[in-house]
Amino acid sequence: MRTRQLATTGPRVSALGLGCMGMSALYGDADRAESIATIHAALEAGVTLLDTGDFYAMGHNEMLIGEALRAAPAARREQALVSVKFGALRGPDGGWTGYDGRPAAVKNFAAYSLQRLGVDHIDVYRIARLDPDVPIEETVGAIAELVEKGYVRHIGLSEVGAETIRRAAATAPIADLQIEYSLISRGIEDRILPTTRELGIGITAYGVLSRGLISGHFTRDRQLAANDFRSFSPRFQGENLDHNLGLVDALRRISEQKGVSVAQLAIAWVLSRGEDIVPLVGARTRERLSEALGALDVTLDEGDLAAVEAAVPADAAAGDRYPAMQMAHLDSEH
Repeated sequence: MRTRQLATTGPRVSALGLGCMGMSALYGDADRAESIATIHAALEAGVTLLDTGDFYAMGHNEMLIGEALRAAPAARREQALVSVKFGALRGPDGGWTGYDGRPAAVKNFAAYSLQRLGVDHIDVYRIARLDPDVPIEETVGAIAELVEKGYVRHIGLSEVGAETIRRAAATAPIADLQIEYSLISRGIEDRILPTTRELGIGITAYGVLSRGLISGHFTRDRQLAANDFRSFSPRFQGENLDHNLGLVDALRRISEQKGVSVAQLAIAWVLSRGEDIVPLVGARTRERLSEALGALDVTLDEGDLAAVEAAVPADAAAGDRYPAMQMAHLDSEH
């Protein structure tokens, strides 16, 4: 497994990371045993970066990862680097009520995450979205105190824009920015990516398959469960879905010529964007994990890249990345 550096001061991680959210929440029901087997298969394949959030099914995802790590061979457990997002507030009904980046809350969230994960430190810790009522300097400063005490190894950011990145980096060393980046979500290329590269901050890219939309497996007639985020995501609705799956059809013609899957082509494109970018794959099964890992063997030359970007130009997607209420919480300029 190839490795990449999250930042000049950050950890070295596998070229692909595993996003574990879908094993607990937002994409319909998941199989616990298969989820744990998938985490073990990822570790066995050399994947080191495991990504979660303390609000994924209200702590369930952290406990799932903790269980998987305890059951893994010691050598594999020790290689794992866990990235945790915090700050999202939820009610008993699962609803979203805002974000809390106050220093006292940061330390409180961390205490609970350490317990649920069953670890003595968190490798990368980051607020999930900017708290509009708390300066980023205060939130990052609180994480820096956790770093000093050994509870956190590296500070990350999530879904913030260039100005916020600069302010955070002036407060403490930032290992990486986690943000959506894929063939159909390329907004970071204008200001955010140049800023992280100027400051030596890595990128962990989530949504590289746009929640399965450009995986090659999603069909127009697929019925989504009520607890599946995609059932109300704009890109999966009506004419938007028809348009976006048309883009996938164009990608499929290229992938077939190369003898790879659509998902592998889409992941390989993200991998091609730079050594400072680590794609997170949201595989929930060993089968999907194996397919994603196959992207590491896909080489895209200049002709391939030109063909892919002609098939799916920047801003080609129909519909926003999130529903309007969630888009209002973003600070990412994309």
